[in-house]
Amino acid sequence: MHVVGKAERCETGSIEVIGAVMDVTARKLTEVELRRSQAHLTDAQRLSRTGSVGMKVSTKQLFWSEEAARIYGYAPGTEATADLVLQRVHPDDVDLLKSVLERAAQGGSAFDFEHRLLMPDGSTKHLRSLSHSLVDEAGNEEAVGAIMDITEHKVAEEMIRRSEAYLAEAQRLSHTGSFGWRPDSGEIVWSDETYRIFEYDCSEKPTLDMVMQRIDPQDRFLAQQITERVSTTGEDIEHECRLLMPSGAIKHIHVRAHGLYHSSTGVEFVGAVSDITGRKEAEQRLQQQDTELRQMLDFAPQLVSVYGPKRERIHVNRITLDYLGLSLEEWRQTPIGAFVHPDDRARDRDYFDRALSAGSPYELELRLRKGDGTYRWFLSRLNPVRDDRGQIRRWYIACTDIEDRKRAEEKLKQENVALREEIDRASMFEEIVGSSAALQTVLSRISKVAPTDSTVLITGETGTGKELVARAIHRRSNRTSRAFVSVNCAAIPRDLIASELFGHEKGAFTGAMQRRIGRFELAEGGTIFLDEVGELSVDTQVALLRVLQEREFERVGGMQPIHVDVRVIAATNRDLKAAVTSGTFRQDLYYRLNVFPLWVPPLRERRNDIPLLVEYFIDRYARKAGKNIRSVDKKTLQLLQSYPWPGNIRELQNIIERSVIVCESEIFTVDEGWLSEQSHDERSGGKLYFSQTLAAKEKEMIEKALRESQGRLSGPSGAAAKLGIARSTLELKIQTLNINKNHFKPKPRS
Repeated sequence: MHVVGKAERCETGSIEVIGAVMDVTARKLTEVELRRSQAHLTDAQRLSRTGSVGMKVSTKQLFWSEEAARIYGYAPGTEATADLVLQRVHPDDVDLLKSVLERAAQGGSAFDFEHRLLMPDGSTKHLRSLSHSLVDEAGNEEAVGAIMDITEHKVAEEMIRRSEAYLAEAQRLSHTGSFGWRPDSGEIVWSDETYRIFEYDCSEKPTLDMVMQRIDPQDRFLAQQITERVSTTGEDIEHECRLLMPSGAIKHIHVRAHGLYHSSTGVEFVGAVSDITGRKEAEQRLQQQDTELRQMLDFAPQLVSVYGPKRERIHVNRITLDYLGLSLEEWRQTPIGAFVHPDDRARDRDYFDRALSAGSPYELELRLRKGDGTYRWFLSRLNPVRDDRGQIRRWYIACTDIEDRKRAEEKLKQENVALREEIDRASMFEEIVGSSAALQTVLSRISKVAPTDSTVLITGETGTGKELVARAIHRRSNRTSRAFVSVNCAAIPRDLIASELFGHEKGAFTGAMQRRIGRFELAEGGTIFLDEVGELSVDTQVALLRVLQEREFERVGGMQPIHVDVRVIAATNRDLKAAVTSGTFRQDLYYRLNVFPLWVPPLRERRNDIPLLVEYFIDRYARKAGKNIRSVDKKTLQLLQSYPWPGNIRELQNIIERSVIVCESEIFTVDEGWLSEQSHDERSGGKLYFSQTLAAKEKEMIEKALRESQGRLSGPSGAAAKLGIARSTLELKIQTLNINKNHFKPKPRS
């Protein structure tokens, strides 16, 4: 019951209560039913993860149910505000929800959209929101709706998409076993075929440990490295390895996988694993057959190489590698045509291109470079090998040495045949021109030492022809058919001379991209000429001493000794005895080199040879210049014979070449101004190279050059360059003339 009463005072002054009694049973029952319905609704929302939301359009006030507050991560009873809602919205969806709230506040709109929440624990929720507009009897408009937590649905959809991606990618790759792998969680998904390949039961959940357990121990470390790398980089995988099965059998598998990036899950790999055991066994049989074929090729007396259909390098026989001085791997890495003479490369490339297009064999004569840098003529025959379908599988190239035939053919074409005959008639020894007593003494000693294998030390001034003497010894020795390798020790930087002489292994130092054969190996069986041997560093002297004593050395960066059969001829214009005394040259090495000393006299001590040399050089350079010079001016010849020639034969050669160029008549003359103004008188009975007057003049010139270069000897602005002589020659003259080169260096500032 519901009772309502009111007290009133009557005319007599007494109080009277007037009221009403109402039966409210029906209303009370309605209220109870309403509360029961609200409780049911709350339970239903909690169970279905669906919350109700709304907004009063007039006041822009938001309201939500307990489940809606719980979905957004707030306690039930928390008052809804736009800030609380937007605080939970995923950053990428904030603009979307702001737009929805603004449109709802304007009224009359309905919505059905999805957005994400980013929860405080870092997890992501997916929501679907539906709402529409309502107007009550009083005309008040509200936007009411529901929000549903569809995270599980989204995860399920994502799992389905991943499974479909695994299947599609694996089928595209190999039509064998497929798999998926998430490095961040370690989750792996296998197809039935993958289980069969690894011989695991399908009821077992695959793990990375299960994979590694099957991989052969010899391949496991590499597989682990690849797994660790790609899990970080996300790069694609392509790898072959062996599986060691419980029965002891070996399987070969090929794995290919592609990394896919998802914003929510990170990198995932989908791929295929193929059992290629049968293919590997077939490859091993082919490899065995290929090995037998290669052994047959190694026995062939020709240079034989095998190329693929597009000229891919496959194999070369041992004789070819020995000729080129390379390993098989070095040969494969060397560019196509690198061994062909530069003048023959275009022709070789043209012939091969035509053979590729036509698929037909051909023959070609060309020159191939030997390991020592020399070239020999070969007849190259190229033939294709086809499979059962007529497709070219291999190109075989066989090269036959025709050097002797080519030399015989070209001998008649040599332009210097007549010149060599004239030199022989002028009592020349090889290319050493002259008949003076001093020179005849040298030639006699050459004839005696040449047939032996003794080490020879040639001394003499710069330009006297020490290398010609060394070549003459080689040509008259039993090694004349083998290589003569010349090395100018002063022209090679000191930190590279060891590599130049003895070679180096790949990676021995920065820039050593591949193994290099040294000059000693190139000279195997022949002669090596070490010019300016006095310029070698102490470390290189030690290595050279070992070669002379034990006939072996090691490449730079190498560990294995290499035995060589090489005759050593050394030359220098320095006083090695003085260098031994000063400690710049090893005494034991000096004695090893000085087995047979040979001194080459300067040109001023063999003046009788100057007319022969003049005629020889005139004939050589006149032929090249196309000039006809019949005689030499007498005054010019007297001038040339009276000049002291401090640069020796090299200086004479340069003067003759220059004079031939400017000569306009049949009578040869030399401009007297080209010869230095020095005294031509020689000191008798002594071994001094210059007279006192000449020495004083020379000392004055050297001191002037040192003063201008501030004491520097080498370099473009050094004293040696200013004087036009080698640095070693300048150092020798500084010692001989007692010049203090430190006197000309700039003094340090105080």
